[in-house]
Amino acid sequence: MSLFRRITAILLGTSIVFSGLVHAAPSSLIGTEQVAEAMAPSDSRTRLLGALDRADLVAALQARGVSADDVRSRVNALTDAEATQLMAQIDQAPAGADIVGVLFTVFVILLVTDILGLTKVFPFTRAVR
Repeated sequence: MSLFRRITAILLGTSIVFSGLVHAAPSSLIGTEQVAEAMAPSDSRTRLLGALDRADLVAALQARGVSADDVRSRVNALTDAEATQLMAQIDQAPAGADIVGVLFTVFVILLVTDILGLTKVFPFTRAVR
């Protein structure tokens, strides 16, 4: 029985592997436009260098002891993939967007402590005590 199970497992594994290879064949050719887009440098490096033209960013860098020329040389040393990844992280970073959540959390905490009778901030609540 053990030999039968081994042979069945080998045949099943082999058929699964080969069925995946049959369907993995490319369905169409790659066009010239797609190759040109892949080989063209992304505008991420341009956007990063353009951000260094802002006076507030340069002032913030100088306040931390970093010169804008050093940052420009480091941005130029990045690969296209690294520049794209860095720009994606900058685009996804919140810019003060969580202030509503912080204010709501503070409101809920004050409301709960007011209801429990620990504080008296809101006139429309009645203490449990």
